[in-house]
Amino acid sequence: MSFDLVWGLLIGVGAVASAHFLKFDRDRSYYPTLMIVIASIYVLFAVMAVPPSAWRQEVIAASVFIALAIAGHRWSLWLVVAALLGHAVFDLLHPLLIANAMVPPWYPVFCGAADIVLSAGLAMLILRGHQSARP
Repeated sequence: MSFDLVWGLLIGVGAVASAHFLKFDRDRSYYPTLMIVIASIYVLFAVMAVPPSAWRQEVIAASVFIALAIAGHRWSLWLVVAALLGHAVFDLLHPLLIANAMVPPWYPVFCGAADIVLSAGLAMLILRGHQSARP
């Protein structure tokens, strides 16, 4: 197992556990906000590149996940679960889809692993009834 995967899983577990311990996950906006931040990181990498050639593609991709996060907050947190899982797939396909020179080689696996854990954490909250799937 690669260190990228292990660290991603650990960071994901840490984020889920600390959010639960600190009761951040009681707020319906916690996971949608996290999804928005996660989706924005590739845009940050693109803007850091000289010249910033991939920023348009990264903004388009991020917009899809941000829209899902907003819709999930508004209508059903299951959309946020889907967005996090979709972002994990996007992470693994990212090197094939978008040529962004500033993305560290370890980042897609790391982020994908964290996304999977975060989506599982939110799904468990919804299934246990701690987070209403609907507002």
